[in-house]
Amino acid sequence: MKLYTLPNLMTCGNLLCGCVGIVAAFRGDLLLSGMLIGVAGVLDFGDGFVARLLKQNSEIGKQLDSLADMVTFGVLPSLIVFQLIERSTTDIPHLTSYIAFTLAVFSALRLAKFNIDTRQSDSFIGVPTPANAFLVASLPFILRHNPEFEFIIINETTLLIYTFVMSFLLVAELPLFALKFKSFGWNGNELPFSFLGISLAMLVFLHFVAVPVIIALYILLSLIFRKKSKN
Repeated sequence: MKLYTLPNLMTCGNLLCGCVGIVAAFRGDLLLSGMLIGVAGVLDFGDGFVARLLKQNSEIGKQLDSLADMVTFGVLPSLIVFQLIERSTTDIPHLTSYIAFTLAVFSALRLAKFNIDTRQSDSFIGVPTPANAFLVASLPFILRHNPEFEFIIINETTLLIYTFVMSFLLVAELPLFALKFKSFGWNGNELPFSFLGISLAMLVFLHFVAVPVIIALYILLSLIFRKKSKN
């Protein structure tokens, strides 16, 4: 059993980012937490790509990937939302803050479901945990660079609604396209290429504010694509 392959080491890097990000969140450094989610996202995408390139796919790699994702894309985003709710209320004790960890619970359900659902080899059923994590990671940066949105983000009601809606979407029977390329040609990859192009343009012009819009666009395009494929 090969434990110390390059893909597995990259997955461990993902896990390390999650662990350090959790410590940073406890210390109130949400910018560092968000940055580490971004780094982990690159490693999470890269480990699968490298595994396929080097033909080092393995069952242990699959399980390790889910365990790392649970920490980095499940627990860490929940803790960031927890801290944001804490900042939005003056209630003592902040009992509603703990509702944020609903995201961690449903992330675990999502990852467990993904591992045994054979329908999700070329597409996703439910919002992937990294999508939720990236959206949450963008919030501290939006607060830093676009303070005019603070009234939306540092808002207990907004954060609780987001927690409940995203928790549902993580496990919903909602088919979403995957950014997996069987080739680098346009044919057969029109939707992923179009989505990536639009996303890149929005990031250039809107910066961090674009991230929540991109996640919403991802869900919307998946629904449109699904409807067209049925017709």
